[in-house]
Amino acid sequence: MATAPKPRVVKDYSALPEEITEQIKLAYPYGFSENLVSYTNKDGLQVSALPFETEEKYYLIRMTVNQANKIIEDDEDYDDDGNLRDDVKEEYEEKYEDEGEEIEPAADEPTEEMDEDED
Repeated sequence: MATAPKPRVVKDYSALPEEITEQIKLAYPYGFSENLVSYTNKDGLQVSALPFETEEKYYLIRMTVNQANKIIEDDEDYDDDGNLRDDVKEEYEEKYEDEGEEIEPAADEPTEEMDEDED
């Protein structure tokens, strides 16, 4: 029997719960800008987002390259080179090691047209 597809959620980074942002940092310890994907939203506009997948949902976090760089620049969890600090990485790894699997970026690309489901 096939399993139901995961709900796809499109959100701004600032609207995500802290638990999700911490897991995103583990999945992308060297910043976000190089990992953005493009897709066509329901209004036919080309947008960029950072993909991230949990056991329950597939997230697309709306951001431009400039926004991605600014988020990392302003976040004290990242060093001056834009890399997740080792002490923060260790803290988050310990915090989420009970989640049952290693945290990684989303494996698949977004579909060409995705509805912007707000959670």
